[in-house]
Amino acid sequence: MTTREAAERWAREWERAWRDHDADQVATLYADGAGFRPGPFRDRRDPGEYAAWAFGSEDAGGEIRFGEPVVVGEGTAAVEWWAIVSDSGGPETTIAGVSLLRFDGDGLVVDERDYWNVDETRHEPHEGWGAPLRSAT
Repeated sequence: MTTREAAERWAREWERAWRDHDADQVATLYADGAGFRPGPFRDRRDPGEYAAWAFGSEDAGGEIRFGEPVVVGEGTAAVEWWAIVSDSGGPETTIAGVSLLRFDGDGLVVDERDYWNVDETRHEPHEGWGAPLRSAT
């Protein structure tokens, strides 16, 4: 699997899993023992456990968008994402960020670092925001 294929698969599956709150699906995207740092000031976490925690207070079905991956080297890519979600029926919150990813030869993530920002209002992606991810064919 090429780095582009791995990154596109990761983005499609994470987008779907976030929308459906499927932490088990998130977990399948990572190699055993993968490094996963969900923010610059957060400790490393197990990806599936983190997803379950993050989805726990959030209403399913938010507006989740992942951009087209940017391959930055052999086995490495960056992916922008943008989400508009609500926590337990509360007001909409916008979370926008980028994931820096390193893949193994099987297309599984072995290391991920996320950088993101959150605002407790609704914001649509700005003009020029990352190209939308192409759907699988």
